[in-house]
Amino acid sequence: MGENITASSARAVALEVLIACEKRHAWSDSALSASIRRAGLSGRDAALASRLCYGVQQNRLLLLYWLEHLCRVPMERLELPIRLILEMGLYQLAFLDRIPAHAAVDESVKLARAQSKNPRSPGLVNGILRSFLRQKDTIPAPDSLSVRYSHPQWLVDLLQDEFPEGTLEALLQANNGQPATVIQVNTLKTDGAALVRRLEGEGVTVEAHPFLPDCYQLSETGDLSRLASFREGLFQVQDAAARLAVLAAGPQSGMTVLDACAAPGGKSFQAAMEMKNRGSILSCDLQVKKLSRIREGAERLGIGCITTRAMDGRVFQPELEGKFDLVLADVPCSGLGIIRKKPDIRYKEPEPLERLPEIQRAILDNVSRYVAPGGALLYSTCTVLRRENQEIVSAFLSGHPDFHLEAFSLPGVGDCDGMQTLWPHLHGTDGFFMAKLRREI
Repeated sequence: MGENITASSARAVALEVLIACEKRHAWSDSALSASIRRAGLSGRDAALASRLCYGVQQNRLLLLYWLEHLCRVPMERLELPIRLILEMGLYQLAFLDRIPAHAAVDESVKLARAQSKNPRSPGLVNGILRSFLRQKDTIPAPDSLSVRYSHPQWLVDLLQDEFPEGTLEALLQANNGQPATVIQVNTLKTDGAALVRRLEGEGVTVEAHPFLPDCYQLSETGDLSRLASFREGLFQVQDAAARLAVLAAGPQSGMTVLDACAAPGGKSFQAAMEMKNRGSILSCDLQVKKLSRIREGAERLGIGCITTRAMDGRVFQPELEGKFDLVLADVPCSGLGIIRKKPDIRYKEPEPLERLPEIQRAILDNVSRYVAPGGALLYSTCTVLRRENQEIVSAFLSGHPDFHLEAFSLPGVGDCDGMQTLWPHLHGTDGFFMAKLRREI
């Protein structure tokens, strides 16, 4: 990442978001989008702010490990902004080799001067960062995967159960990577070639997705909502994993489809495109306020086959029984497959995650009643834990002999036996699980 005239603003935005995450427990993705918009950052400046914010969170335990070797002041005694400025400075020095070391140090000192009333803070920041430059090759490497890849030990232990011995490190490393922004062409309005021309004309770097048709990867985007091509509904942002899940489900023109846990609407929109906007999609969510976002997205994309309804996926609605050719159930989950995009997920408390399988089972049991004879049900999550994925599906099949797994084939993945887990380090997608279930006629 090169330096530019407004890089100081980018660093200030990143610091503002990191403080919000610590003080108010804000989610970094939404806080970052709002702060970038308020500051008017675009392109490279927005990318720098994002990289600093996410990079610090992705590497926090390692950065604190280094700080404890370099700083005589206990971490709990440092002012929060100063500790975060040090983390940002260390991250730049260790991971962003396109930023000159002197710029990373000088800009960190300026931030400290602006953020702290303690006259010693700028000197402290300057001294610690310069010490790191001198000592970085001699600081002992951390022994544990937890510190090396900044995944809390409880999470490392949990994920270890999912992997053969010695293979977990590749996933932890991928979780700290920089995922591309993936978009799906709105084939109801345009085609890939025309969209690429528009995006390049708007200053966006575009490359074709390595295995998904009508999908592209963007860089140097800034706030996508500022683009005329976005406002005109020529594309939607959607990770390849979610697109693959819809392809596995196989929506066709004229179908009746229920998206039982639809917000923010991506799978409903993708299904509508696959259906060529013919048929009907009922997009539901527990929270009424989220439905307006689905309606707004459908209007932007020119989709007319979607209607919305507030509905608890666990509560039976008799009038929907047996009405749908296809039911999508992308259930609430731990989100451990999207740590690349929401790095702060790893620092949340683990206890609430233990209650999720009960909710997932209840939703799957209930929405299965809405599938018409001969229809299909796609169960999916954005996590990689067997207890939220394979174990839920296996238990469901044991209690529902009128359903069976149905094989499918996916681009970039190949033939699947009815259940498929996608991995960041293997498929380059979000961590994701899908199972396709067919109801007997």
